[in-house]
Formats: sequence, structure tokens, C-alpha cells
Amino acid sequence: MKHTLLLVFLFIFSVSGRAQSTGKLTGVVRSDSKEVPFASVGLKGTTLGATADEHGRFTLAAVPVGAYKLVCSAVGYLATERGVAVAAGQTTTVNLSLNPSASALGEVVVSGTLNEVMRGESPVAVELYSPKLFRKNPAVCLFENLAMINGVRPQLNCNVCGTGDIHINGLEGPYTMVLIDGMPLVSSLGTVYGLSGIPSSLIERVEVVKGPASTLYGSEAVGGLINVITKNPSKAPRFSADVLATSHRDANLDLGVARNIGSASTLLSTSLYHYTQRRDVNEDGFTDVPTQQRVSVFNKWSWARPEQRVANVAGRYYYEDRFGGQLGWAPAHRGGDSVYGESVYTSRYELLGQYQLPIAGQKVILSGTLNQHQQNSAYGTTLYRASQRVGFGQLTWARELSIRHNLLVGATYRTTWYDDNTPATASPAGTEPPRNQPDLVQLPGAFVQDEWRLTPDATLLAGLRYDYNSRHGSILSPRLNYKWGRPDGSRVWRVGLGNGYRVVNLFTEDHAALTGSRQVVVPEALKPERSWNVNVNYNRFLTTRSGSTITLDASLFYTYFTNKISPDYDTNADQILYRNLDGYAVSRGLTLNSEFALARPLKVMLGVTLLDVFRQERTAAGPLRRVAQLHSPPFSGTWAVSYTLQKLGVALDYTGQVSSPMPLPVFPNDFRPGRSPWFALQNVQATRKLREGLEVYGGLKNLFNFLPRHPLLRPFDPFDKQVGVDNPQGYTFDTSYNYAPMQGRRLFLGIRYAL
Repeated sequence: MKHTLLLVFLFIFSVSGRAQSTGKLTGVVRSDSKEVPFASVGLKGTTLGATADEHGRFTLAAVPVGAYKLVCSAVGYLATERGVAVAAGQTTTVNLSLNPSASALGEVVVSGTLNEVMRGESPVAVELYSPKLFRKNPAVCLFENLAMINGVRPQLNCNVCGTGDIHINGLEGPYTMVLIDGMPLVSSLGTVYGLSGIPSSLIERVEVVKGPASTLYGSEAVGGLINVITKNPSKAPRFSADVLATSHRDANLDLGVARNIGSASTLLSTSLYHYTQRRDVNEDGFTDVPTQQRVSVFNKWSWARPEQRVANVAGRYYYEDRFGGQLGWAPAHRGGDSVYGESVYTSRYELLGQYQLPIAGQKVILSGTLNQHQQNSAYGTTLYRASQRVGFGQLTWARELSIRHNLLVGATYRTTWYDDNTPATASPAGTEPPRNQPDLVQLPGAFVQDEWRLTPDATLLAGLRYDYNSRHGSILSPRLNYKWGRPDGSRVWRVGLGNGYRVVNLFTEDHAALTGSRQVVVPEALKPERSWNVNVNYNRFLTTRSGSTITLDASLFYTYFTNKISPDYDTNADQILYRNLDGYAVSRGLTLNSEFALARPLKVMLGVTLLDVFRQERTAAGPLRRVAQLHSPPFSGTWAVSYTLQKLGVALDYTGQVSSPMPLPVFPNDFRPGRSPWFALQNVQATRKLREGLEVYGGLKNLFNFLPRHPLLRPFDPFDKQVGVDNPQGYTFDTSYNYAPMQGRRLFLGIRYAL
């Protein structure tokens, strides 16, 4: 009996002692104030761990007393560590914050290889941006959103009607291809007039490839491409709404409805924008910002099929009524010479779809698009009527030949029909009766690429494309990409070498050719532009002892152009001359993107781009002359600083972009500087989460009220009726002197809801 009591006593003492020498850890795993479900949590150097529940909550019981490193990881996020101390008999609460990983497993990209691959595994450097970034400085369309991306510059080409294009690494807009779901829908006329019609509400993510992508995408992808991936109807919110208004009295409404209907799911998204105020802050008699009324309706259907085969179809309709000009203009003045106005009516529809053929064991996908763009514009007395239809079809076959080789073979066909009321489509002189001769370009092509895994850490991608242009004949575009990276994705090197080409249609690409302020002259038959590009990309991901993460993404690039076509504004002040360059052109530089996510709720994103873009053209005397590229700043940068007040449920954002002086189009003896000043556009915003799915946001854009000076030359004589009166320099009306938006400081307020 004594021995039994002694054993019971020793057991109780042992259990009590163990209880006194252990503690408990609990907490919640979050990312940007949202819970991260099913995250893995463990103590470094031990076998103790747990999996968080669907609300991100975790518990580690019976943890021996001591100091530990608490490690947390989840798919799609960077792993983090945090020091913790466990006290005897006590419960320690530790809330963990994860940051999205730039090389995360969940980040799938398609733009670099036309295959769905993890971004960290892609041999081609692809930058990925989600709507979360764009919400830090909310805008009403993609064109304005892209200003937040380092190395991507939305450039306004007309100070009156406000049309523009997108520059990548200093190259003009026609060198940038804009895709929707991988399909070349936004091109030619749409590049100039349709970019404002892509609402932020339908965007799932934006993929950016800098450098030639002609091997996969053909003409226009010389400077790079922007692929807008739309929302998946099966994953989109059942209902979403976003209302945004500013103190300039413009308003935007985005609505979205998603439903599952049997094996199909559908998303209907509508965007409405309204702005009718004629502001004239600089008192030059012209509207600072054009009035705009536009509507965009997007509908996408997808079907669930066996073996996750793809099947979707989508359509979009876009209409816009845009006006800029003298304050007293009315529709009755359209096309007349009494009151100057630029009035643009745009109507556009798009259809696109993908279908994976039901072939067992094979991935064969048929894709197609069709779009029609109708343009009805008046630039003072110059009337521009244009219609364009583009059809595109593509058949791809992806096959894993072995564990080392992934083969992709594709065939494409593109037809472009274009008609307008300019000499571009007019019948030859003397033709009776005179009639239009619409321009028709057929472009069949084929491509092949092999992704060869040399070692577990190294991949080589080789590709070749052949196109036959009905106007210019055969065109070959090769490329080679090499990637090496550590298995954990902490360090990745990429080297790319590629060739690009572009066939030019000036009348659908250069808005300055249509404003009526200068005459377009094409003195020779234009040849396709060709380019060679080499780029080196380096990614580095670091985690500090405090749990902070640092992401670095740096690229060096060099592009060499032959047959480059550049507008000449200098030879004749009243003309724009286009010809193939007798010489060569170069675009070279460095971009650096960095992200600092601290253990505290602070995140800093910084981007810097250094550019040297120029052409060497032969002069009449013989030697080459260096000419800097217009609207290409040698230095530019972007930033986004975010801080979350978790207890208040408030997120604060400070965003902006800065540009160094850039060359501008000026007249001989122009009183305006030939280079812009240094300037920065800065914005602040506060977002308050009211409840799940509902938040209100507001802030201030263009914090320091920066506005460019003298955007118009001779605005008092837009029809050039008084050129010979008190005008010793012979200036004429011009609208192309632009380097920053003509929108000053303004308050904005919005509310968004997602069910």
C-alpha cells in the first residue's frame, strides 16, 4: 500500500511539474487584415506544429518553456519567422502577418510562354499586378491604373481630346501590344481610342512582359505586352459595386453580377463614367480635360468540363462621347471653323473565346477573337471617319515530350480590314468614279517553342515564329531565354534574346496625324521595323530575422532597331514626316522594382527606371546625328507606401510617380522649353473597412497641384486664321506639347461592396 501511494504521488507530481514547465501558443494568421486559412505554423527546430483553421486561427498546446522561432507559411505567401517566448502555465497570443510572395505557387502566369506556369518557374520575366495595387490610388480605367507600374507610362498624345497610348521602357505606344485574356483585341484604332474603355472592375490581374514578344504574339509586341486577365465567373463575387466621385464632379459606377447556371458560370460587368464639366484653370479658353460620357458592358461565360478542359466565351461593347476644345463650343459647331472643338464618338464591340478540343491525353486549344471599331471624329475642320474589323484565330498544341521537354506548337491567322476618309484608303488619282479602297492585310503565321529543363535549377526556352504578311512578305522572329534559380525561389537569374517586328499603319496609330494641326507626309514606301533585344533579369527574395521580407526585381535591357519609323516634327513646322530611318535606333536602360514588407503592418514598394532612348539618323552632310526620343524621361520612378491601423480597420496609402526632364515636340524658335521640368504626381488615400465586403475610401489626388505650362500653342487662333498677324516666328496652333495630365488637385470619395 505504501508503494502504491508513493507511485500515485510521484505520478501526480510529475504531471504537475510538466504542466508547470509547458505553455500554450495561440493566434491568428492574416494578410492585409484578411485571415489566411489553413496556414502551417510550427516551432523551428522542433516537431511541434499545427495547421490554422478556415479563419486563420491556430493553437499549439503543451509547448515546453523557452524561446523559439515561430515559423508560418502558406501557399501564395512568403514564409515568415517571429521570435516568441513561452512561459510556464501561460497562454501566449501571437498574431502573424504574411505577405504575398512574388514567386508564390499560387501566382500562375501565361504571357511569357502561352502555357500556364508558376511565375517563379517561367523562363521569361513576367511582372504580375493585382487590383489590390490599383486600389491604392483608384482610377476609373486601365489607362490611368497603369501609371502605377514602374517602366510603364500612359502618355497623353493630345492636350485637347485627351487620347493617349502606353509606353514601355521609353518606346512609343504602337510598340506595346495590349491583350485581353491573351487575345490581341486592343490594337491599332483601339490602342489610341479604346484604352479608356477597359474598366478596373473586370480585371483579375495584369501581366506585363517588357521586351519583344513577337515570337508568340506577332507584330506590335516589339516593346512589350500588357495582358489583361479578366475575372473567372465561377470565382467572382456574386455581386459587386464600386462608386467613385471627385471634387471635379466626375463620377464612375462599376457593377458586377456573377451566377452559376448548371455547369456554366457567368459574369456580367457594367461600367458607367460621366464627366461634363468644362474646366479651364489655366485660362487659355480651352477645356483642361475633355468631357467624357462612356459605357462599357462585359459578359463572360465559362463551362465546367471533364479533365478541367477550357471552354469560355466573352463579349464586350463600348461607347464613348468625348469632347475637348473652346469653352463656347456646341455640337452645332462640329466640323466648322467658327469655334474650335475636337469631338470623338467611339463605338466598339469585341468577341473572344477559347475551347479545348476533347482529345484524350492532348492539350489542343482553339482560340478566336473578332472586333469592330467605329470612329466618328472631328478635329476642328478635319473630319475623320474610320472603321476597322480585326479577326484572329489561333490553334495551339502543348505536349510534354519528356520530363525535360515541353513543346508548344501553334498556328495563327489574322486579318485586318480598315477603311477611312483619308488618303490612306482613297482610290488613285484619276479613278472614275472616285471610290474608297479599304486596306486589307492577311497575316497567317506559325510558331514553335521548346522549354528544355537542363537541370532541376536551369531551363532553356527556344522559340521561332514565321509570319507571311500580304503586303511585306515573309518575316521570321526567333528568341532564346535562359533561367537559373534556387529551388526555394530566393534567387533567380533570367537572360533573354529576341527579335521583334512591326508593320505600321500610321493613320490608325498616331493621333497627331489626325488633329488637323499638322499635315502628314509619307515620302516613301515604308518597310517593316525590325529589332533585336537582349535583357538580363535578377530576382532576389529575402526574409529578415524580424519576419520582414524584401523583394528585388532588376532588369538590364538593350534594344537595337533597324528600319525604325519615327515622326519628324522638326523639318517642317506644318508637317509630320514619316520615313524609314537611315541609321539605327537604340533603347537601353535599367529598371528596379523593390518591395519591403515589414513585420509591422507597413509595406513599401519602390520602382526606378533609367532610360537612354535615341536614334542615330544620317544627315544631308553624311554623318550620323543623335536625336533623343520624345516623351522619354531618362529617369522615372513610382512608389506606394501602405500602413494599416489594424485596431481601427483603416488602411493608409501614399502613392506617386516622378519624372525627370524629357524631350518635347517644339517649333523652331519656340518660346516653350524643349524639355519638361522635374515633376511628381502624389496621392494619399484612407480606406475604412466597415464590415466584411464593404469599405469606404477617400483621399486627395495630385497633392501639390502640379500642372504643365503652355500645353497649347496659340490657343487664341486654333484655325490659324491670324498666322500672318503679329507672329514673327510663324507659330501655328499645336496640341502635341504634353508631359503630364492637365488635372490639378482634387478630392475623391468612393465606396465598394462585394458579396
